[in-house]
Amino acid sequence: MTAELVRGQNHTLPQTRLEIRVSAGTPVVAGATLGDERGTVHGIEWIAHPGSPQLPGLEVSKQAAADHRLAVDLDAVPAAVHRVTVLLALPMDAGGPVRFGAVAAPFVAVTGLEGTEIATFTLTGLDAESAVAALEIYRRQGDWKVRAVGQGYAGGLAAMLADQGVTEAAELARSIHEAVARGMARSVAPPPPRTPEGDRVRHTAAIVDPAPPVAPSAGPAPTLPTAATGPTTDSAAGGPTAGPSAGPATGPINYAHPRRQATAPPPPPPTAASAEPGRPAQPVAGDATGWSMEERLYNQVWGMFEDLARTTAAYRSAVDFAESRMDQELDRALSDPRSRIGGAGDRARQEARAKRDQLTDRAREALDRDLAQLAAESAVVEPALPAAFAAWDNPVWHAYRVPMEIPMALRIGDLHLPENPDLHIPLLVRLPLERGIWVDSGRTASEAAALTDTDRLRRLAMDNAVAHAVRLLAVYPAGEFSVHVIDAAGSAAAALAPLVNSGVLAGPPAAGAGGVASVLARLTRRVDLVQMAIRAGAADSLPPDLDTGEQLLIVNDFPHGFDDRAVTQLRYLADEGPSVGVHLLMVADREDASAYGPVLDPLWRSLLRITPVADDHLADPWVGHAWTYEPLRTPAGSRVLEQVLAQVAAARRTGRRP
Repeated sequence: MTAELVRGQNHTLPQTRLEIRVSAGTPVVAGATLGDERGTVHGIEWIAHPGSPQLPGLEVSKQAAADHRLAVDLDAVPAAVHRVTVLLALPMDAGGPVRFGAVAAPFVAVTGLEGTEIATFTLTGLDAESAVAALEIYRRQGDWKVRAVGQGYAGGLAAMLADQGVTEAAELARSIHEAVARGMARSVAPPPPRTPEGDRVRHTAAIVDPAPPVAPSAGPAPTLPTAATGPTTDSAAGGPTAGPSAGPATGPINYAHPRRQATAPPPPPPTAASAEPGRPAQPVAGDATGWSMEERLYNQVWGMFEDLARTTAAYRSAVDFAESRMDQELDRALSDPRSRIGGAGDRARQEARAKRDQLTDRAREALDRDLAQLAAESAVVEPALPAAFAAWDNPVWHAYRVPMEIPMALRIGDLHLPENPDLHIPLLVRLPLERGIWVDSGRTASEAAALTDTDRLRRLAMDNAVAHAVRLLAVYPAGEFSVHVIDAAGSAAAALAPLVNSGVLAGPPAAGAGGVASVLARLTRRVDLVQMAIRAGAADSLPPDLDTGEQLLIVNDFPHGFDDRAVTQLRYLADEGPSVGVHLLMVADREDASAYGPVLDPLWRSLLRITPVADDHLADPWVGHAWTYEPLRTPAGSRVLEQVLAQVAAARRTGRRP
């Protein structure tokens, strides 16, 4: 059973090999310090941070992200270490929030290697702090325990390090932020800075619980944030990314959409109809903050996502409260011997159940009201989405033209909850991609996967990967995005036909061990050269034959055709590639890679897992619901992929928009 910790509470750890999952809803820097019995850190060699991510028994992320997974092996830490403290800090000079009070409360989960949660902690109550000691793992009488800390520092990372006894803390904090800034550098300039989140006009009625809510059970979790245990969970990520599931806070919870700080201009004023007293607001596409319609629609989609997560959490909390109160009333009534005389016990049961039904009905009414408003909003937003955000059946694709600039996000699927399976929320991820994608071709626990045979799943997974590649090619300007394919066994020829026939691939699909080695060597060289140019500040010194555009590598049926060297190169591309414009799109069944043992675990953890059929493996970054992911599908008989690829190919040949 997961222990949901509050500030100051501790919990015994049943094992020494752990993962610490962080979900913050906004990019944060994650690090850890090693301390002695008093918690003192004896030098920079006792600190793991993006500039120095590995220590004995400890590995942290190399750059800022909304979701992190920190690896801890307590048996491997030095004997002098008695305390491991997990630190979170907001990146400086990144144009993002400067205090934790302006963002969603970070969530930290301590899990086993298989993904089972041991303890969780939601860092509530933060305000002006820009750095926080989230939790600590410490020795006590030979055993290891975890304690929820939540100590924030308005002075930032420097003040936090100084509090742990680090000399020259300010210089070290500056170097950490510089390392983060270097890690966020890309070979192609990202879109102009835009506000990722802003105030959102509420269209849904405020939820009023019939009684003080109890904290809902937050499943095990993305980031993005996971809703189901096991190594294949992930979090819905993109804008607010995915990660482990967000756990509940202690005490009364306000599930209303929080006000968010924004520097963007206000949304358009409400219409006259929406301003009439007693009349519900009429949904309007683009009714959110942002400098452009694209940004307003992006913020509106994520606002709908958060609204649905929170209103469903309020409903589930109210239902849990009603059930709990009924059980308590029945226990009290039936424990009284007098209730066994004259039918008093039966009356107590009927009254308790009637109260439960009344509370549940009132909660359902509030949920239905909000769901109806969100459905109405979705009905006007979906047709207004630009191509990058739109489903394949959206008419916007009939008017598609190769764009002149990169959009801010890309749609990779839809999400829905069991309370209303028909209300789908687009799953948008920011561009350029911050992490690779893994299309799981294995048989999962979902009902859809159970009803699909293995060969069909593999074909659907590769079709799904090709559709994502087409969408990426379609939303980038001509010549600024290249696709490479490794199909070692040549088993994906049919699925790859649209890419091959259109001539948009950087080269023929690589087959055999020689083809695998050639593609990996070429992309590894590109990553090395661009990284060196960035570090040296000499981007103009890159070889003239080097393609500085974004690169996508599709790998089918991994690990077939991969030797140990190729596996190492692939892991390197997964870790270092995204920061310099090289991204992975892998199609694989994780069970097929089990022969490599845990060596591939970091690779899988670095990728966003999606499925070719419906599966409820993703979780939101706010309350951690298990969301069902639905892959994007082209309409039956449609040739939209071929038509889009034809325009992309024509634009490449002419060097301009067709």
